[in-house]
Amino acid sequence: MQTASKSIDIRAQRKNDRRRSIVETAARLFAEHGFADCEMERVAAALKIAKGTLYLYFPGKVELFRACVDWGMAEMQRVVSEAAQGDLPPFRRLARSIRSYLEFFDQNPQYVELLIQERAMFRDRKRGTYFEYREEIRADFRSIYGQLVAEGVLRNDLPLDRLLDAVGAMLYGTMLVNNAMGRTISSEEQYHAVMNTVFGGLVTSEGLEALRETLRPV
Repeated sequence: MQTASKSIDIRAQRKNDRRRSIVETAARLFAEHGFADCEMERVAAALKIAKGTLYLYFPGKVELFRACVDWGMAEMQRVVSEAAQGDLPPFRRLARSIRSYLEFFDQNPQYVELLIQERAMFRDRKRGTYFEYREEIRADFRSIYGQLVAEGVLRNDLPLDRLLDAVGAMLYGTMLVNNAMGRTISSEEQYHAVMNTVFGGLVTSEGLEALRETLRPV
């Protein structure tokens, strides 16, 4: 029984690995060629597999494209959430998550392109995949912001949801501008600029030192 179970686990892992390989390759190709010009044949050729193999995993190009976007945003959510964990002061956990967000899209620009294509091609969707995944971790970050307000680090005259929306919009805009125009400064300089720009007007006088401490090299 153990041998049979192990064999099933190995087959399932191989299938998951193949699916991940397909999605990662397709994401790159969709970003490079666009949804309209990236046919299943192109993806199969890049992977050196039969086109029929793709259809064992995805019914068609639309489903493959959506799987690519979903995979990318799930990865973004994972790295941002993991960065906010740990036994650290809340401001430092928040800063780590912002750094991770910027680094993720800097290292994976193909997913920015897919988000833009998703918006253009599938306007029937009420909310894009990016916002669906962001919403799933909103409560966790709302808790961090609430703790910073309670500790007197952030101003208490703005509703927490407004703080979340403002910071989220700034990060989203930064990601899109980086993709459209490219960064003109290093990723580290951009991280510091974002942190100072976003939180410079949100911290209290006591919180200003916390911001400075957070941005000091560890």
